[in-house]
Amino acid sequence: MGEFVIKMPDVGEGVAEAELVEWHVKPGDPVREDMVLAAVMTDKATVEIPSPVTGTVLWLGAEVGDTVAVKSPLVRIEIAGEGAPAAPLDEKPVAKAEEKPEVKVEAPAPVAKTTQPAKVEAKAPAANGIPPAAERQEKALASPAVRLRAKESGVDLRQVTGTGPAGRITHDDLDQFIARGAQPALAPAGLQRKTAVDEIKVTGLRRRIAEKMSLSTSRIPHITYVEEVDMTALEDLRATMNRDRKADQPKLTILPYLMRALVRTVAEQPAVNAIFDDGPGIIHRHHAVHIGIATQTPAGLTVPVVRHAEARGIWDCANELNRLAEAARTGTATRDELTGSTITISSLGALGGIVSTPVINHPEVAIVGVNKLAIRPVWDGTQFVPRKIMNLSSSFDHRVIDGWDAAVFVQRLKTLLETPALIFVEA
Repeated sequence: MGEFVIKMPDVGEGVAEAELVEWHVKPGDPVREDMVLAAVMTDKATVEIPSPVTGTVLWLGAEVGDTVAVKSPLVRIEIAGEGAPAAPLDEKPVAKAEEKPEVKVEAPAPVAKTTQPAKVEAKAPAANGIPPAAERQEKALASPAVRLRAKESGVDLRQVTGTGPAGRITHDDLDQFIARGAQPALAPAGLQRKTAVDEIKVTGLRRRIAEKMSLSTSRIPHITYVEEVDMTALEDLRATMNRDRKADQPKLTILPYLMRALVRTVAEQPAVNAIFDDGPGIIHRHHAVHIGIATQTPAGLTVPVVRHAEARGIWDCANELNRLAEAARTGTATRDELTGSTITISSLGALGGIVSTPVINHPEVAIVGVNKLAIRPVWDGTQFVPRKIMNLSSSFDHRVIDGWDAAVFVQRLKTLLETPALIFVEA
């Protein structure tokens, strides 16, 4: 028998280290060639590391959440056959009955995915212990070996609660489920005190989000300007365009109109369509308008980017917006589609609230927050009439954007949205 030592591979683009966000195996698990062993994360892309050999896992060189340097030992696998003795390693040796020769290899080229890691948050079970129907329809997170056992046992993994990293279903979870007679555990009846505390390690995308928000709020002095906008005319136009749209055209939301209004506004106020490199103190004002769209996904907040919005019409903006939102939610967005924005829109739709204080997407200098649309009474000079009103809550980097300029920017957006025909008029 011998050993293979799989090292942290070079994931490309000059990356010297990556965060380990998920283990698919544990010591003692059998593995086969090409089976995924782990997932690491760089920036917002996840990279899977497959096994180049068939054997048994002896040792894991890091824990979920650890930052692992390229070329560092990651996994030791016991294999059949003999190999050259391995050079001494810094990690604690694996206890073995006898010394075995070891072959040191690096993992094959990793399989790059843009799948966002699952949100590492504990979910409370429903009152009867059975997950909600919407959750049961999602694909369960489990290794191929666990899936095979579940299939052979006739168990629907969507009914099993996972206790592994990121909610992954382990062999122990499956054993306990089968031991209960393949039925979801029922919560005890009656009211009881709860004393348990869930410790959730912040890893993967959630850690990236935390770092990004900390960086933005610690380095950027935010100024937030809120203005209400009468969206009645735009909503009438949107209803007409949706009614008359062609079969291959998407249904329009408010966002494509806001994107086009944003393009017109930054042409007049170029200071807000910029990146501030605060190290050397250089502002990069972009002529291209790359609009980031803050999008909530099962893995957390991501910002896919609609590139060159200045060259897109309403329908093109809508098509690209839908494509990127779907890619972000399903984890298929590429690195290029998640980076490079020059200004960002943040919208929570019906959950948008009355006012918000959006955090700027560092190193940008402005973000436009969309609040919910509501019918409110508005005095027209003689009487109160119902109008469709929506607030815009926009934040600016006060180091480079003065309050006056922020107000001028938002007021121009307001004018375009309240008189939507202007959006379509050539500048």
